[in-house]
Amino acid sequence: MHLTPLDAAFLELEEADDSAHMHIGWAMIFDPPPGGERPSLEELRRRTKERLGPLPRFCRRLSTPRVGALSLPEWIADEEIDVEDQMRRATLPAPGGEEELMEWLGDFFSHRLDRSRPLWETTLLEGLEGGRWGLVTKAHHCLIDGLSGAAIVTILLDPEPEPGEDSATIADLLGVDGGAGEAGDGEGDRGTLGRLRDAVGGGIDAARHPRRLISQSRSVFETLVRDEIVGAPRTSLNGEIGGSRRLAAVDVPLDDLKRVKRELGGTVNDVVLAATAGGLHRLFQHRGEEAVDKVRAMVPVSVRAASESLALGNRVSSLFVELVISEPDPVLRYHKIAAAAEELKKADAAAGAEAVIRLAGVAPPVIQSVAARLAFTPRLFNLTITNVPASPVTLYSLGAPMLRVVPLVPIFSGHAVGVAVVSYDGTVTFGLNADRDTVPDLDVMRGGIEETLADLSRAAA
Repeated sequence: MHLTPLDAAFLELEEADDSAHMHIGWAMIFDPPPGGERPSLEELRRRTKERLGPLPRFCRRLSTPRVGALSLPEWIADEEIDVEDQMRRATLPAPGGEEELMEWLGDFFSHRLDRSRPLWETTLLEGLEGGRWGLVTKAHHCLIDGLSGAAIVTILLDPEPEPGEDSATIADLLGVDGGAGEAGDGEGDRGTLGRLRDAVGGGIDAARHPRRLISQSRSVFETLVRDEIVGAPRTSLNGEIGGSRRLAAVDVPLDDLKRVKRELGGTVNDVVLAATAGGLHRLFQHRGEEAVDKVRAMVPVSVRAASESLALGNRVSSLFVELVISEPDPVLRYHKIAAAAEELKKADAAAGAEAVIRLAGVAPPVIQSVAARLAFTPRLFNLTITNVPASPVTLYSLGAPMLRVVPLVPIFSGHAVGVAVVSYDGTVTFGLNADRDTVPDLDVMRGGIEETLADLSRAAA
């Protein structure tokens, strides 16, 4: 099977700039199992190999490592490929706290995947404080998008510590249509598996908006014309970057975000956008860039149906949202951002990469590559912010409960920061991915996000 033009675009973007690493990623952190011993690498390899049965593309490689002028690569089987070889072991330096974890993750995500192998890899990370351990994965964006990645992570885990032979698995549920509720709102009395099904099939903050191609085409070209004439604002976060990454994370109770959207109006996704804007507000103040009034964020929007949870490749469109930065009042800033996002949704403005590449899909790949770079140009937006729901209940790996998920979204050429947000088991985690050299002050942005969330929570209370 050939890559789609949109999937191939992520290969093109990586080929065009040595600083671009087009993999998404996640770090899953676990408590020790009840017996106290961590699972062995051999156990995890065996379990992963069993669970990846419905996903043959994870056992395939590209027919050619690059996009040709007249043809797209194919996913081909290779008898020499063994899924177990995609999993390795590493140990975190002592004392294994948050600082050591983020430093290790920054290095791990600074290295590209080998295109002669299946385009994913996982590391069993040991040495975390308290006897905890982690599974850290990166997968190329041409293989999966954020929502399918969340579904795949989920099927590798269990909904209970010791599932019996007759227990329903998460994978069994992915063929069943789930409700399209807001990210993290999978509540009710349907039971653990029902809530899981709804969350995995639910989409990104109720933003599954399949569009007709003609509607997408109109929105795309209106966006490209308008935003190329009035480009995204110039900031210190947009320019040449290097290949090394710096990571940070913020954890906040999901109930805090729900309270804000309930009392102040808007959606959970609006709270995410406003919190990120608050982090940027603090960062630009720290850098003496008070003149930055707004930034433009690309917010991916899922266009996959609930029945496509396990469909690999990319099923995304985009909203280009203006985030007010200069407004000092966090509540007023929130209302302005929520209103801007709502206006875009009403205007049917979901546009972006998918439609641009689909329109170029009738042209040779050499033309598609130009379209790919156009769709992700720094002139269009300043940063990416993606929000993906995971499980609303605790999941397990070989009996060990998963405590936390730290997500990663790639940063495109000319972009120094990307924000990925995931909701899991009552906690929302902001994963900040930044260029190591351009953003040595990433902790300032992290502190601004924490401060903004606290301000909004107090206002909602």
